[in-house]
Amino acid sequence: MAAARPQHRVSPGRVPTRWVAALCTACFFLGVCVVNRYWAVPEPPDCPNKASPGHSRAVLNQVSQTREVVIALDRTISDIEMRLAAARAAQMRSQGVSPASDSAVDQGNMGHRMFFVMGIMTTFHNRKRRDSIRQTWMPQGVHLQRLEREKGIVIRFVIGRSPDSEVERAMDAEDKEYSDILRLNHVEGYGGLPSKIQTFLSTALSMWDADFYVKADDDVHVNIGITGSILARHRSKPRVYIGCMKSGPVIANNESKYYEPDHWKFGTAGNNYFRHATRQLYAITRDLATYISANRHILHKYTNEDVSFGSWLIGLDVDHVDERSLCCGTPPDCEWKAQAGNPCAASFDWNCSGICNPAERMEEVHRRCWERREAALPQGQS
Repeated sequence: MAAARPQHRVSPGRVPTRWVAALCTACFFLGVCVVNRYWAVPEPPDCPNKASPGHSRAVLNQVSQTREVVIALDRTISDIEMRLAAARAAQMRSQGVSPASDSAVDQGNMGHRMFFVMGIMTTFHNRKRRDSIRQTWMPQGVHLQRLEREKGIVIRFVIGRSPDSEVERAMDAEDKEYSDILRLNHVEGYGGLPSKIQTFLSTALSMWDADFYVKADDDVHVNIGITGSILARHRSKPRVYIGCMKSGPVIANNESKYYEPDHWKFGTAGNNYFRHATRQLYAITRDLATYISANRHILHKYTNEDVSFGSWLIGLDVDHVDERSLCCGTPPDCEWKAQAGNPCAASFDWNCSGICNPAERMEEVHRRCWERREAALPQGQS
């Protein structure tokens, strides 16, 4: 008889094998669930079918933020450059040297504090206007150099750059002939006249250390002596804004020539602008010119140049001087005022915002309204 197979008895202190296997399997699946819940595997970037609208918006926002950072960095660099330029100019002045450019040195301005710098805003196609001014109220040749050397007065036609090489050659030739043009690092038409004014102030400040910086249009007749006499009365004041002050209505009609897109900022319909100088001719002191130049990237530009300029100064501690002789009419108005002992500093036609047909009429206006007295010019300051 075969021997009986021994029976395997489970020790009372041990867990059956099948239970251990079942428990391990359950723990494995539980671990997989936990890992999938808290450790999401990132999807590969080259799966366009998994992209969502939210993901696209996030990418666009990141690009926009990067662009804003670049713009802010550019503005910061420009501001640092302006502050460095101002520091260099201050150091040169403390050493008795004028912060003039090479061209200013050639013209004998080194070592002299100028009285005022007048920039006549012009454009490429206004050559006839420039010539009419050269032949009338703007001294030329040796007289212009004498005006700078003896009176401390600088007068320049101000114009930017053009992408047209032929236009650039013509302007270079004109400047070589007359030496009375200030070229700006500014593309004509880009940013409008407010941007051009800011660039003019920055450029003029880097070339000439002056008490005043004056802006004029190329269709206005100016009496240099009377203008100098007006400025001389305010020479001791640090922050002065001189012009023929006005306050016109804010135009909300987008079909108007003077439409103001930011009209809502001025309150309800029918409100007026704040007081500001007419655009034909106005002047500011060096401190204000420096302020505008240093902050030009953050100063808002409205549609109209004169409104923009006034807005840059409205919140500052500035003495606004309303000088009515800076906005006389053309003959017979300027004639009558001269005969009454109140000669005009600037004359133009209100209906044209300048002299109507200036190239043809400038000689007549000059002949009938010219001050005829150089003694009105104060002496320059060394």
